[in-house]
Amino acid sequence: MALQPEPQLPGSQQLSTPIRKGRLKRWSQLLWRSKTGTVGFFIVVAVILVAAFASVLAPHDPNEINPINMLQPPMWIEGGSISHILGTDNLGRDILSRIIYGSQISLLVGIASVVVAGIIGVTIGIIAGFYGGWIDSILMRLVDSFLSIPNILFALVILSVFGPSVWTLIFVLGVTNWVNYARLVRGEVLSIKEREFVKAARSIGVKNRVIMYRHLLPNVISSFIVISTLSVATTIILEASLSFLGLGIQSPDISWGGILSDGRDYLATSWWLATFPGLAITIAVLGIIFLGDWLRDVLDPRSQTRR
Repeated sequence: MALQPEPQLPGSQQLSTPIRKGRLKRWSQLLWRSKTGTVGFFIVVAVILVAAFASVLAPHDPNEINPINMLQPPMWIEGGSISHILGTDNLGRDILSRIIYGSQISLLVGIASVVVAGIIGVTIGIIAGFYGGWIDSILMRLVDSFLSIPNILFALVILSVFGPSVWTLIFVLGVTNWVNYARLVRGEVLSIKEREFVKAARSIGVKNRVIMYRHLLPNVISSFIVISTLSVATTIILEASLSFLGLGIQSPDISWGGILSDGRDYLATSWWLATFPGLAITIAVLGIIFLGDWLRDVLDPRSQTRR
């Protein structure tokens, strides 16, 4: 006799919608209670919107060279103009427009490299923690070897060999940062795999890859979200550092670190060339850190901090 499907309770298909709405309401309430979380949320949303609508918000072409307007100061300083609110650089390019467009690549590099690092680190962490034994030993020795190499030194070597580009930079930053995810996820998995639901899945013959995907991954994803949010801020700073050294984003592509690099020779005479992109980096990074700190308090049940 063929098995009949289990009867569905009336309205059971609609239960997920109220659950989602209730969860969203709870998260919004927790966000508004946290001052730093609220500030971070609005900063991150603003930066994302600026990057998404850069072509609409930028008053000028960011790569348009105009020798007549070279080193024009901000509009509130004598000699400034309202057409160039934050002034111009040594080639007459509008600083505000370049900062707006620079947010696109800075965010792209920050987010994409964290995705690359997350995929590598989470995969290795789950495998090492779940299987243990010699597999865990080999993978953890690999992690230790990467930890022994300074990230900035490794990035400088790779970029010097293969040449600086957006995708090379994303790959390099992703490869240098995956070890943090691997160690965190491995520790979580070592604890989770001893729980009853994992042992029950094993006892009924569920395949290992199914256990890792359906049972372990959902239980470590909250920790991954927290550390990845904070890693985006770190990666943006690292990208700016490499671009400042001339091994990051190259012209005509625009990033905040590249704008800083262009203005370092004019700090004594034209301070605005480096000050405003530096402020953009500082504000964006602080916003991401504030939001990540709030996410840690919400997603980590061991944290009792309430802002």
